[in-house]
Amino acid sequence: MTPAPRPVILSVDDERRITDLISLQLGDAGFEVMTAANGREALAAVRRRRPDLILMDLMLPDIDGFGVCEILHSCEPTAHIPVVMLTAWDSDEARALGQKVGTADYLSKPFKSKELIARVSQLVAAN
Repeated sequence: MTPAPRPVILSVDDERRITDLISLQLGDAGFEVMTAANGREALAAVRRRRPDLILMDLMLPDIDGFGVCEILHSCEPTAHIPVVMLTAWDSDEARALGQKVGTADYLSKPFKSKELIARVSQLVAAN
């Protein structure tokens, strides 16, 4: 019997140490993790292989996380992918903008590993 495929998570952050940490934590929790360092790389990664969930930083060097989310949610094939904003920008304004562009959740940096894994697991299971 073939084991079930591992859920695929795309981690988008311009800080390599963050994507490395997320890859390690979620990999240990049974997820497959792809990474991207900016918005354009994220969009290209989604075209190559659809993730089950995207962890998106807001402050990216090219297209910010809100812009990437808007692009993803404007296209039928990617509109259903849950996006979790994972960012140091923790304000009511940022959270409201995140809701406006259709984010599924919002986590602030620094984050706790257990909370990240729990939220990712919950959203992947619900999708």
